[in-house]
Amino acid sequence: METKRTLGRTGIEVSALGFGCWAIGGEWQAVDGQPLGWGKVDDEESVRAVRRALDLGVTFFDTADTYGAGHSERVLGRALGKRRADVVVATKWGNVFDEETRTLTGADDTVEYARRALSASLKRLDTDYIDLYQLHLSDADPERAAELRDACEEFVREGLVRAYAWSTDDPARAAVFARGEHCAAVQHMANVLQDAPEMFVLCEELELASINRSPLAMGLLTGRRRSGEALEAGDIRNRPPQWLQGFADGAGADPDWVSRVDALKDVLTSDGRTLGQGALAWLWARSPRAVPIPGFRSVAQAEQNAGALAKGPLTGEQMGEVDRILGR
Repeated sequence: METKRTLGRTGIEVSALGFGCWAIGGEWQAVDGQPLGWGKVDDEESVRAVRRALDLGVTFFDTADTYGAGHSERVLGRALGKRRADVVVATKWGNVFDEETRTLTGADDTVEYARRALSASLKRLDTDYIDLYQLHLSDADPERAAELRDACEEFVREGLVRAYAWSTDDPARAAVFARGEHCAAVQHMANVLQDAPEMFVLCEELELASINRSPLAMGLLTGRRRSGEALEAGDIRNRPPQWLQGFADGAGADPDWVSRVDALKDVLTSDGRTLGQGALAWLWARSPRAVPIPGFRSVAQAEQNAGALAKGPLTGEQMGEVDRILGR
């Protein structure tokens, strides 16, 4: 498999696998106490995991200012250190948070806030430019988004940003950003259990990279989550918000989802893959523009995710088998 991807029309090259840095932000919460992180983390292990990923050929890291209320950006910046120039860093803006209390307090879709947020992200990441700056408000008003797109073009002119994208699951919204010259991608949910056919078509038509969030279905596609197994209190999957499918309040993984994962096991673990590696292989077979960004919290997880690169995409026959099993 070709292990590199180009971000849209920009010429910016990334590894075909990116690493999502939500989990390494540690615990944070909504105003009502709803957990928004993945539980406790060890920052030193996170730093080792990022550096191990770099050694294994991963050159794309996706974070957001709000992950851990700024903590994920700080950890990533420290982990990259002198190797910053070797990687492509993506972050996101639009949410407002309190770093002291690690609390998400609201959202701000103004152009003024975009500039303030960018300055703050540059500082936390300890860098003077962001490779891919992404709007993190998935359902922002399209007219306001057009203003933010123009602001991103200004950031590009100033050398603060190389390219930009919108993190949204709505193809019509993604198309608004795609009208900008330096729009390179759309970040959207996609995995073998939750296909995104319209978004993959849009990325093909508009020459955008398809950055796939939740490529392992919030951990369901690693096979480590069983139904009825509760998660730690600070884990978002323990009290899942409405958009988070596959988990039940305080009860762990949804049995129906677990049974679908079990049904796919043989085909996804073919050719010596782990289940998670098979899920990533499905995305690469799904679209030549796909750049999945699985999360990680340990060196072992980093090694397992990066190991998928050597095994490449599923075959056409295996893809057909997946569709047959899922009744698609």
